[in-house]
Amino acid sequence: MSARHKAASLGALGAASALLVSITPGQAGAHGAVFNPVSRVAACYAEGPETPKSQVCKDLIAASGTQPLYDWNEVNIANANGRHQQLIPDGKLCSANREKYKALDWPRTDWRATQVSAGAFDFKFRVTAAHPGTMTVYITKDSYDPTKPLKWSDLESTPVATTATAKTSTTGYYEFSGTLPNKSGRHLLYKVWQRNDSPEAFYSCSDVVFGQGAQTAGTPKSPTEKQLDTGASKSTVSHHGHGGDTAGEQNPAKDDAVALNAENTAAATEGESAVPPTLAGLTAAGLTAACFVFFRRRRT
Repeated sequence: MSARHKAASLGALGAASALLVSITPGQAGAHGAVFNPVSRVAACYAEGPETPKSQVCKDLIAASGTQPLYDWNEVNIANANGRHQQLIPDGKLCSANREKYKALDWPRTDWRATQVSAGAFDFKFRVTAAHPGTMTVYITKDSYDPTKPLKWSDLESTPVATTATAKTSTTGYYEFSGTLPNKSGRHLLYKVWQRNDSPEAFYSCSDVVFGQGAQTAGTPKSPTEKQLDTGASKSTVSHHGHGGDTAGEQNPAKDDAVALNAENTAAATEGESAVPPTLAGLTAAGLTAACFVFFRRRRT
């Protein structure tokens, strides 16, 4: 093989490897969580993934391991594009229909809840990657039953808060105000954050309780910055490849596919076997197989 052809092969391998990384399930986007009122996943992370205190967080770890907690800022759907009710079935709202976070959907009354009252409320969202978009918070209806899975029809149609989010955050938080209606007992606040520079969206559930003496499971805490720093090395998530993160990286997976097809065209022009040009549409397993076939051809 000529030096030029070797260079083309290495370029194709690099592009294929980058594309493989970008579609591997473990490489997901992570961008934040509600800290006031603290979301379920953030509250369990604050208890300590290795040393949970509440029974529900102990059960979550027993069922799903500690990784969902170390990945506290990742409950997302990469291609939501506003189709939240189409993509998330009833009973799966808190997990965004993701198996990894299925425990967040448990209909239990021992999730620790933030005590609230009717009127103005200051929301606080810890952001690890800021994106322009819209954050909307809904509350459950008076008929909500915390012993049953959350359904879309359980949410009031009018949100309690809506805010536009900026592409940057100098404090590490989005802070905005809303108005809580007059309710009693346990309720859920459901947050939807839809980016406007990408189809990606993020979701979370925060347990709240109205009225004195109604709190039975204990008050949740949000993670400290020290806890976030300590657990960061155990996170499996990445901010790369979800559109709008960095100038020139609007869609790295697509860009890699375009570059790879350009390599194919150049190789084909010179009479070489080309990498199949449909890599961008393959699953991770399919891409691995394609790379195997490609390099086997190169060796023959």
